[in-house]
Amino acid sequence: MPLLSSAVLPILLLIGSNLFMTFAWYGHLKYPSAPLWIAVMASWGIALVEYWMAVPANRIGYGTYTAAELKAMQEVISITVFVGFAVLYLREPLTLNHFLGFALIGVGAFFIFNGPFK
Repeated sequence: MPLLSSAVLPILLLIGSNLFMTFAWYGHLKYPSAPLWIAVMASWGIALVEYWMAVPANRIGYGTYTAAELKAMQEVISITVFVGFAVLYLREPLTLNHFLGFALIGVGAFFIFNGPFK
């Protein structure tokens, strides 16, 4: 029996990939005086690590999950990671509007995992 199943490993890899991608896309915002080319190159290097997790996550998870389920998982994980990043790293407050918007994304994921309706 494998150490991690095809149901669990993709979730762990997607969490890891989203941690890296969030830093790649938004980490440089804390350093607005850094030259843009440095921000782009640093982000590109970080994103390479993200791809080394995201592609295997989808390859391993496909079959256990549908492509739509994998994408829905990725979006929910991405929002969850981003919320933590925005609050803890960027020190941005979250408002009720943010929570409502993120909740609607979660509702969308619910429908993907619980369809098709008959």
